[in-house]
Amino acid sequence: MNDYRLIAQSIADDISAGRLRPGDRLPPQRMFAYQRGIAASTAGRVYIELKKRGLVSGETGRGTFVRFSPPAPHPALAEPPAATINLETNYPVLPNQQALLAPALRSIAGNREVLRHALRETTVSGTMAQRDATVIGIARSGWQPEPNTLLFTGNGRQAIAATFSALAAPGDRIGFEALTYPVAKALAERQGLVPVSLAVDEGGVLPDAIRAAHYELPLRAIYLQPTMQNPLGLTASASRRKQIAKLLNELNGPVAIEDTIYAFLDEGAPPPLRAYAPERTVLIDSLSKRIGPGLTLGIISAPDRITSALAKAIVAGARGASGFAMEVCTRWLSDGTVTALEVAKRLDAKARQAIVSRAFQGHVIRAHPYSYYFMVDLPPHRRASDVIEAAARRGITLAPASAFTVLPGHAPNSIRVGMANLELETTEEVLRLVAEMIIKK
Repeated sequence: MNDYRLIAQSIADDISAGRLRPGDRLPPQRMFAYQRGIAASTAGRVYIELKKRGLVSGETGRGTFVRFSPPAPHPALAEPPAATINLETNYPVLPNQQALLAPALRSIAGNREVLRHALRETTVSGTMAQRDATVIGIARSGWQPEPNTLLFTGNGRQAIAATFSALAAPGDRIGFEALTYPVAKALAERQGLVPVSLAVDEGGVLPDAIRAAHYELPLRAIYLQPTMQNPLGLTASASRRKQIAKLLNELNGPVAIEDTIYAFLDEGAPPPLRAYAPERTVLIDSLSKRIGPGLTLGIISAPDRITSALAKAIVAGARGASGFAMEVCTRWLSDGTVTALEVAKRLDAKARQAIVSRAFQGHVIRAHPYSYYFMVDLPPHRRASDVIEAAARRGITLAPASAFTVLPGHAPNSIRVGMANLELETTEEVLRLVAEMIIKK
């Protein structure tokens, strides 16, 4: 029975019969292939088919989980029972933002020469005009990169993967905040790198934790989110950034990989770590949160000594941006479109956090006032898996804290709730439902 559709149907039957329950985790695809005696490619097609049917959900590095269950007798929202409310991922797309994006698209489409150029192959460094526009677009708190330090990828994840590839070899150790962006950890592991957990406090990663980990066995790099850290929403102070910069220069070994994808939401944050340690930091940004994942751009600003290796890693991994994305995204950066979206999304996120304060009154919440996500601690009688299973029965997907941990078994009893995929009008109703699931005995 090697037809992937038959195998997918057998899993669907197990779900329907209750042998697999909402929240259950399916084996990794390679393990599934081994258990079934099928090719890894066939296993991949099975998982794709299950996702198409809406029976499972998942993301690289976090696993694949059953999300289908019979519709609840009284749906929480005015949605079809089969609809899934995604509180796992965060890609804020405002209802009216297409009006801001359309002029640049029309301009490119209406200019034959510009369109011809945009459809051609491009380089990883783009044109001088594109680099100049990007410098303005990612400048923060008085800091801006030099144009010749910039490289471009298709999206932020590709920028992270290329940077890991350029900086480290299989077996090298990469430091991560103890709770971190799971895709970054998965990308490191896929390249044979060894993730190392670094302790954090309310100010971000602890310099002493970096020093201790490096002295135990040298770290090749450290992946950090000093501003609007995901999932905790922390923003490190200027003094903490200076401490980390001083340590990086002192150790003269690890390179900081600074992910600033959410930094636009914290207008009052200090300058990026790269401003304090320019020769020891690679800054990564993306427009997927400011614009949307469907048409985005990954951006890297790196020391001169690293740019050649980064460019080779981008090309070798087929991670370069398309010419069209480069053209339209840099136009949006230069004409004020991205700035306008940043302002609107900060206000939108602030409004959602106000809803969180009402819906989760009495709960222990960890969040930034302008973030699209928050962590909520669960009471002793509730496990994260119980809450996730209860939510799955109502068509809601959530992320356990364990999805963000670097070390297995070191997860707090918490869940992360993302709000970017919700309509603002339904946010309070959905969040109150989740809050009720948490306290339910």
